[in-house]
Amino acid sequence: MSSSGTSSSLSLRALDWRLRFGLLSLVWGFSFLFMKVGTESFAPFQVTLGRLAFGTAVVAVAMAVKRERLPRGAWTWVHLAVAGFLLNALPFSLFAFSELTIPSSLAGICNATSPLWGMALSLVALSEDRPTRRRVAGLGIGFLGVLTVLGVWQGFHGLDVTGTALALLASLSYPIGWIYVRRTLAGSSHSHLSLTGGQLLLATLQLAVVTPLFTSVPSSFPVLPLLAVVALGVLGTGLAFLIQYDLVAEVGPTTAQMVTYFTPVIATAAGVALLGESLSWSTPVGAAIVLAGAALTQSRPKTATGGTCTAARADATEGTDATAHTDTTSAMDGTARTGGTQGAVATSATDGAAEQPTRRSRVRQKSTT
Repeated sequence: MSSSGTSSSLSLRALDWRLRFGLLSLVWGFSFLFMKVGTESFAPFQVTLGRLAFGTAVVAVAMAVKRERLPRGAWTWVHLAVAGFLLNALPFSLFAFSELTIPSSLAGICNATSPLWGMALSLVALSEDRPTRRRVAGLGIGFLGVLTVLGVWQGFHGLDVTGTALALLASLSYPIGWIYVRRTLAGSSHSHLSLTGGQLLLATLQLAVVTPLFTSVPSSFPVLPLLAVVALGVLGTGLAFLIQYDLVAEVGPTTAQMVTYFTPVIATAAGVALLGESLSWSTPVGAAIVLAGAALTQSRPKTATGGTCTAARADATEGTDATAHTDTTSAMDGTARTGGTQGAVATSATDGAAEQPTRRSRVRQKSTT
């Protein structure tokens, strides 16, 4: 990995990581509001195309500043095309279509199920990811929360089943993409910025081909929906990715992925306060259950040997074991999230290798104290 790929933006680093963490939570939480406003005047495919185009432009600027080049190699581009479809083009489009019939707050809560889908899929697709009682319990609790949000005891009364199903399918698409990236791009020598630039570019091209086939050119461009699409791309995709990687590099994947638990809360608050969306008791209660289950699925066993050696081992493994699960942060961009919603997951395949030297140096320091 190139040195520029492992360094953070100086302008972003000027802010305390807690402020960046809060900013990322806000950006990804408001992404669902932006989609709702955008689809009021534009077709879902058009909203997604605009989101990807503006997001790609932000990443392209960052690549130009760091003098990064796009990846090379035919197979790398094939894998990035699949990643772009599973992590960007497909889920972004499904969320946009879902918000034609469901509130933005419900879409944000459905997005929080990505860690649950990821946990279930990893048990099947990743042989090294062994289940534990706590994580299996978290999976069950999480899906109980989904049923609570949907109001299953009422027979889904008053709920648009199609829109909700589209949002859940979008959330399922993320972990499928994460697993694919982990299997195909984990050993790539390209930088995180280069891989994500290629991934977003290919996703944009995919939407550029599909959108004209199913939509017509808008007759007008209302200011507010247009600004919502611009914000969705610039903030919710481009800037969110840069912040996410910056956080992972500074505070580690375990802390950075906690943004997952704030995004649906902000999405719900924004939808209710700014769009006047209704909120029944089952929605926040179910969301809390979902987040509790998701937290359990991401918990890691602790070594019970005690002393400073235990702390050293935990710190040493955080850059590898926890990084394998950093992908769940893009479940809220996002995303990155990374995120999240947010699909800049090409970074997660390589972040662990970048962090390991720092982790080892900390281990050596602890062993000498």
